[in-house]
Amino acid sequence: MKILICPDSFKGCLSAIVAGNTIKKGMQKVLPHAQYTVLPMADGGEGTVDALLFAIGGKKYRAIVSDPLGRKIQAEYAILSDGTGVMEMASASGLPLLKQSERNPLITSSFGTGQLIKEMAKRNLTSILIGVGGSATVDGGMGMAMAI
Repeated sequence: MKILICPDSFKGCLSAIVAGNTIKKGMQKVLPHAQYTVLPMADGGEGTVDALLFAIGGKKYRAIVSDPLGRKIQAEYAILSDGTGVMEMASASGLPLLKQSERNPLITSSFGTGQLIKEMAKRNLTSILIGVGGSATVDGGMGMAMAI
C-alpha cells in the first residue's frame, strides 16, 4: 500500500514538514509495511516557500524590508533549483509580524512586499511566484507598487 501525506502547516504550532513527518510516524505504527511519501502543501501563506523548497529544492535568502508598520525586518525568499523566485507576502507584510494591538488594516502597508520583489528582481530569475496569504494589509498592493 502506498500512502501520500500532504498536510498544510498548523498555524503557530507545526510547519507542514513537521506535521507530515509526525503523521507518518503515527501511521507507521498502525501500517508498518506501507510505503509513505510526505509532500507538504501550502495555501499561499506561511509555509509556501518551505513546501516548494521541499518539493523542488533550492536556497533561502534574506533581505531587509519594512514590516506592515514601516519597521525594518529581515524577510525571507527562496530561489528554487529551476531558477524561480518564491516569496510569501506574509514574510514582509504578514499578520505574524504584528502584535494583536497593532493589527489595524487602515494603517498597515504592503510596502515591504514591494521591497522584497525589488530585491528578488536584481537576480537572474526565470519568474517570481508570490504567495499572498497571511497578509496584514488591505491596501490593494498600493504600498507594494510604491516600493517597486
